[in-house]
Amino acid sequence: MEHEEHQEPDPKASWNEADSQNFIDHGRFFVPEREEQIDTLCSLIPPPRPAGEPTHLVELCCGEGLLSGALLERFPTATVHAYDGSPAMLETAAAHLASYGERFDAQLFNLADRAWRRFPWPVHAVLSSLAIHHLDGAAKAELYADLAHAIAPGGVLLLADLVLPVHPQGHALAARRWDEIVRRRCEERAGDLAPLQIFRTERWNYYADPDPGDQPSPLFDQLKWMQAAGFDRVDVFWMKAGHAIFGGIKEGG
Repeated sequence: MEHEEHQEPDPKASWNEADSQNFIDHGRFFVPEREEQIDTLCSLIPPPRPAGEPTHLVELCCGEGLLSGALLERFPTATVHAYDGSPAMLETAAAHLASYGERFDAQLFNLADRAWRRFPWPVHAVLSSLAIHHLDGAAKAELYADLAHAIAPGGVLLLADLVLPVHPQGHALAARRWDEIVRRRCEERAGDLAPLQIFRTERWNYYADPDPGDQPSPLFDQLKWMQAAGFDRVDVFWMKAGHAIFGGIKEGG
């Protein structure tokens, strides 16, 4: 399926440091089944070969470092190179993961820029959570092609992100389910609905209140773009409330 005409994203329209702090404070309520998503992403990374050798993992838009921390625990010989466009996010992640020393490498970047997409070491996995939807369709396809060249044979690209329902019914269902999940997480983790009120007031539910800075693409389109880029065994591994985990492997390892 053809992807839409490429337009450069406007960072001012998509994310700012107030958003970063809001997410640091409330992400545990806002992200559907956050712990399950992190575990799923980690479980999909194939064991590095040969075993015990230094491994390089890349996380794009690492946020406060929860996924990076899980990767460092799961792969004790790995270095996680964590990129983010928010100084507040990187500062929080670096503080959270300081005990890992040089195994956690935090770097400021612009997701849409192509300059960072060349790496001086073999990349075993590239992962990202809730970030790629800030790129339009053409920029996503370009990113997947660049990462297919960067990832070593046997490595994987794994994304957890918002996806665009094709039909209005799917859009409405995603909006309702996301709101329900946030309500449940607030009740279980805070004992009150104050975070849910922030979720609604700040319009975090894209499916209920679309934001022009968010540009999720249909899941089918993204799988096709990954396949065209050179990834094999492209698949979707988890999906709930408009959030999906999907990706593919770079064969040849």
